[in-house]
Amino acid sequence: MSPDELVYLGVLAASIPVGFLFRYLSPPVKQGAGLLLGLSLTIATCQIHALHSLVTVIGTWIIIKSTWRRCAPALCLGWTFLYLLFFRLVTWFGLPAPTPFANAIQLLLTLKMVSLANEVQSYHLEKKKEVSSFSKSPVIGGLSAEPSLYDMLSYSYCYVGIMTGPFFRFQTYVDWLRQPSPLTLPAVAPCLQRLKLVPVYGALFLAVNSVFPLGYVRTDDFLNDNFFFRLFYMTAVFFVFRMRFYAAWCAAEAGCISAGLGCYPEGAMSKPGGGPTVSYSPDPNAPVAYDFKTIQNIDCYNTDFCVKVRHGMRYWNMTVQWWLHHYIYPNSPFKAYVLRAGWTMFISAYWHGLHPGYYLSFLTIPLCIAAESAMEGSVRARLGPGGQSAFDWVHWFLKMRAYDYMCMGFVLLKAGDTVHYWTSIYFIIHVLAVGCIVFGRLTRGGKRGEKRGEKEEGKVEEMEMGDK
Repeated sequence: MSPDELVYLGVLAASIPVGFLFRYLSPPVKQGAGLLLGLSLTIATCQIHALHSLVTVIGTWIIIKSTWRRCAPALCLGWTFLYLLFFRLVTWFGLPAPTPFANAIQLLLTLKMVSLANEVQSYHLEKKKEVSSFSKSPVIGGLSAEPSLYDMLSYSYCYVGIMTGPFFRFQTYVDWLRQPSPLTLPAVAPCLQRLKLVPVYGALFLAVNSVFPLGYVRTDDFLNDNFFFRLFYMTAVFFVFRMRFYAAWCAAEAGCISAGLGCYPEGAMSKPGGGPTVSYSPDPNAPVAYDFKTIQNIDCYNTDFCVKVRHGMRYWNMTVQWWLHHYIYPNSPFKAYVLRAGWTMFISAYWHGLHPGYYLSFLTIPLCIAAESAMEGSVRARLGPGGQSAFDWVHWFLKMRAYDYMCMGFVLLKAGDTVHYWTSIYFIIHVLAVGCIVFGRLTRGGKRGEKRGEKEEGKVEEMEMGDK
């Protein structure tokens, strides 16, 4: 493990016991202590580069204070994304390159600021409706007051997930501060439940990474290996990639759970990233079951075993997927599901960074979605129950290979390295995806099936991840 990874590991490990201590604090003390601890971590790991995050917060505060009636969310999105561009090109201006920790903080802060701008605008719009209708708004999970600059700073630099996520809305943060009896909420059991497989993920990451190092792909010797070994290598690399993030995100969720962040009654039907989706009033005389779905960032089982490429995205980095679905996907300039997904993936790639490998990987996803839609319409729809079951197993296998393939661009980063590897396996996923689309069209079911699939998927997206 690199020194940076050891620092991340230390922060994750320390956040869990610290979280239990935060349950004993009153709301004002909890807010101040969370800000102080998070700001201390930021300064200690980022040094002078901590100014980037501070400038982002101040700029967002100015935009929200001056333009909420018109287009604060759009301006905040433009402001934070343009600052991300400057942040990544600072060396062009003779400034020192930011640390990896500064990059992690800046990424999560971008999500928070855009979400906060939308929350504040919704608050003012609902307040205006209340005044005109003389009735209280039924909005679920909405703000009760406009946040001050201190509130924004406290939310931005809250120590919980400051470097590793998960993303959570400002209202989730406020609910955490105002929990009436945090010591009575579930703590140890759900925390241990989330941590129980972390050692397994960590051990598998270290073991497989030592046998299949990523750097070997960049060597000339790699091209001399057997084709099937080169093809298998991407499966090993993606396995290492998954184990690394499974361990990190499960540990990060445990840090949230120990602090009580994102704890809501099960009846609230919370969504990862978004929080409660229905009004809930627990019976004071009945036991209440709680969950931490609001801060769930990974569903390891469904990531591995869901059938479709489009479904795999829902279970990976789930809080960020919620953010993309609510703030990027609805504003896409396209109407077709595949094109809207492509636009969303392009924005996601930009958020991750400027490395060409991100774009090569993310923009392969819409092609795979189009391919599976074509095959579902032209093949699966014509099969019986047994045939559909067999089709789904093949579909699952190809879905995993597609993610293996796309992962290589994500980890190799450079366009030359990514194309070098994809060339060594003859662009097999691109060729297969195009072949499926052509086959679907030739059998006259692909186009109709694709459109039907897009329509159905759009409905499912709205039901599963859409607004309340």
